[in-house]
Amino acid sequence: MDTKRLEEKFRGDWRCMAAVLAVYDIVSATLAHFGALWLRFDLRYTLIPTVYINNLLHIAPFMGLVTVVILWRLRLYQSIWKFASLTELICIVMGAALVEIVQTVLIFSGLFRRMPASYYFVGFVLTVFAWAFVRFAYRFALLMRSMRGKENGMVKVLLIGAGQAGQLLLHDARREKWKNIHICGIIDDDRNKWGRFIDGVPVLGGRDEILAAVQKYGIREIYVAIPAASSTDKRDILNICNETGCILRNLPSLRQLANGEVSIQSLKEVAIEDLLGREPVKTDLNEIFHMLSGMTILVTGGGGSIGSELCRQIAAHQPGHLIILDICENYAYDIERELRHNFPNMHLTVLIGSVRDKGRLGKIFSTYKPDYVYHAAAHKHVPLMEYSPCEAVKNNVMGTLYTAQTAAKHGVKRFVLISTDKAVNPTNIMGASKRLCEMIIQTINCPQGKALLCNSQQGISTNAYGLMPDASQTPTEFVAVRFGNVLGSNGSVIPFFKKQIAAGGPVTVTHPDIVRYFMTIPEAVALVLQAGSYAQGGEIFVLDMGEPVKIDTLARNLIRLSGLRPDEDIAVEYVGLRPGEKLYEEKLMAEEGLTATKNQRIFIAKPVDLDAASFYPALENLIFAAYKEDDETIKQEVAKIVGTYKVQE
Repeated sequence: MDTKRLEEKFRGDWRCMAAVLAVYDIVSATLAHFGALWLRFDLRYTLIPTVYINNLLHIAPFMGLVTVVILWRLRLYQSIWKFASLTELICIVMGAALVEIVQTVLIFSGLFRRMPASYYFVGFVLTVFAWAFVRFAYRFALLMRSMRGKENGMVKVLLIGAGQAGQLLLHDARREKWKNIHICGIIDDDRNKWGRFIDGVPVLGGRDEILAAVQKYGIREIYVAIPAASSTDKRDILNICNETGCILRNLPSLRQLANGEVSIQSLKEVAIEDLLGREPVKTDLNEIFHMLSGMTILVTGGGGSIGSELCRQIAAHQPGHLIILDICENYAYDIERELRHNFPNMHLTVLIGSVRDKGRLGKIFSTYKPDYVYHAAAHKHVPLMEYSPCEAVKNNVMGTLYTAQTAAKHGVKRFVLISTDKAVNPTNIMGASKRLCEMIIQTINCPQGKALLCNSQQGISTNAYGLMPDASQTPTEFVAVRFGNVLGSNGSVIPFFKKQIAAGGPVTVTHPDIVRYFMTIPEAVALVLQAGSYAQGGEIFVLDMGEPVKIDTLARNLIRLSGLRPDEDIAVEYVGLRPGEKLYEEKLMAEEGLTATKNQRIFIAKPVDLDAASFYPALENLIFAAYKEDDETIKQEVAKIVGTYKVQE
C-alpha cells in the first residue's frame, strides 16, 4: 500500500477516506464469513453447500448496511488512524461483536437460513482481524516511513550498565519525546547478562567490548549509568569510553537513582574530575556545623577560587556573621551578589582591603571581632612569582604575619592558613613563601612566639583599636591546611587547556612526565573546614589528594572530552618546565611524619621545632629586604630561613 499517495489524495477531505473504509469494511466482513465457511469445509470450495453460499449472498447487503451504521456510531470513520491506539481496537472488537449479534438474531428469527455454528465465531474473529489490520497497517506504514526518514538523523547510543539505572534510562529513551535516540547495545561486566536482551536491546559484553561496539554500530554518544560502581571501576570505564571520541554522558550519583531522577535529562556530560577515579570525599557536616553556627567568621581572599568556595560552604552552615575581605573589588562583588541571592537572611559584610595593611586589619578585627579566620589571601601563581619574588614575600609572608598577629591580639578562637604542597621542599619562591607562612603559624601558636611577636619591630606594638596588651595569653589556635592543585581554580591548568582547545590548539604541556595531585574545589574546601574542627593549635593538616595525575594524560583527556583527537585534531606540544616548576609535588618534608585523624582523608604532619627568638628577627629582616626590590637577594634571604628551599640558577 502506497500510504504516501493515499494520504495526499485524501488529505483534503477525510470523508473520502471514510467512504473507502466503509466499502472495505463491507467487503472484508463478507469475505471473512465466507472464509469461515471455507475453513468449516476443509478449505475446499466445492464441499461448501450451495445453500450456504446463496444464504451468505442474501445476508451480505443487509449486514453491509448494519456494519456501516454501527461503525459510524462507534466513530471509527471519524478517527485519525495515524494515531490509532487501544481505544480504536476496542471499538473494532465491539463493532464486530454487534454486527455478529445482529446477524445471528436475523438468522435465528427465520429471515435467513441457519448457518454452521463455527460460521458465527470464526466469522467474528476474521472480521476483527480484517478491520484492525487495514487501520493499524496504515499507522504502522506511516511509522516505518517516519523512521526511515529520520534514520540518518538518529543519535546512536551505547549504554554502559545493565542494572536498575540502565534499565530506567533505556525505558526513558523509548518514550516518544526521545524517539531520535537509538540505543544500539548495552555494556555490562556481569557475565551472566552477556548475550541476553533488555527490552529488545542486546547486552554486548563487558568493558573490553566498548571500542568494538562503537566501531560496529557507529556510536555517537555513550551513556554511563553505573552510579553504584566504585570510583576506580568508573574511572577505568570512563577512560576507555574517552578513547572512542564519542560524547560521554554520566549518571553520577546513587541519590538520583534513589530519588527516581533517572532519565535522559538527568545525564550530565562527563567532566575531567570524573576521570580521576577518587572515592567521594566525606566530611562530618555536624562537626562543621557546631563549629561555625552562629559564629563571626572572617575569610581573607574571599573573592578568589578557594576563598569564594570557603564562603559558600561557610554560608551553608548558618554563621552568625560572615565577613569577606579581598583586595580585588570585582571578585568581592561577584561573591557578594551570589551569597546575597542564595542566602538572603545571612548577615554578610564584604570589605575591600589588603592583608599587607596592618592598620586596615586592626580596624576590621576591632570592629567585627571575628571568632574564626580563614586566611586564603595569597599570590599562588608559580611562574609569575618567580619574576616578582619580592611581591610573593610582601603579600604571602607579610600578609600572613600581619593577619595572624592581629588575630592573636584580638583573641580570635582559631586561625586557619590555606597552604599548599608546593611548600614542601620548595623549588620556587611561591612555595618557599608559603612554607614561611606555615612556619609563622607554628611559631605564633606557642606562648613564646606570641609574646615575642607583640614586641617585634614589625609587630603592632600599640593598643590602637582595642588590642590586647599581652598577646601571649590569647587563646587563638593557629593551624595550617596543606593540599595540592584544585581543578578549575584561578591559575589551574584546566581552564588554560580548555582555552587552548577552543582556539584550535596546540595544547602546551611543560613536560611529558610532570605529575600533580588534584582535587575539586568543593572537596578541598570541605576538608579544610573539617580539618579546622580538629585543630588544637600548631598543626599542619595534610589532605589526602588521591593518586597523582600526569598532566599530559589530563590534557589528552580534555581534548577527547571535547570530541577531538589528540595529536590529530589538536596538537600536544611540550614546552619545558617553567621557572620554579618541578616534575612532582611532595606532601611531606623528610623530617615530617603523619598522624591520622578521624577523617581518613585528613592527616597531621609532625611539627618541626622552630626557635621563635631567631625566627622573628630573620623574618623582619626579610620583609625589610623585600621593599628594597632586589629580586636575586630576596631569594637568597628566603633560602637562609627555609633550609629546604633551593634557589634555581
